[in-house]
Amino acid sequence: MANIEDKWPENKPGMFYVDSKCIDCDLCREIAPSFFKQNAEEGHSYVYNQPISDKDIEGCNEALDSCPVDAIGNDSKI
Repeated sequence: MANIEDKWPENKPGMFYVDSKCIDCDLCREIAPSFFKQNAEEGHSYVYNQPISDKDIEGCNEALDSCPVDAIGNDSKI
């Protein structure tokens, strides 16, 4: 499970974030490219756009569920 206290500072404020466990595998960017970007310099992903619609939230949750190291968090998810 991602830790909100370890999230990358470039994450856009909102419900989704990527924390320091990210291994830059590209999976989140493949699943939800409208919401995740790469910080190539530091070798990790981050949330650059927060979803609004149910469909977009579903895509971000799919990325969260698919993350191999549980580096994506949703602070509204129980």
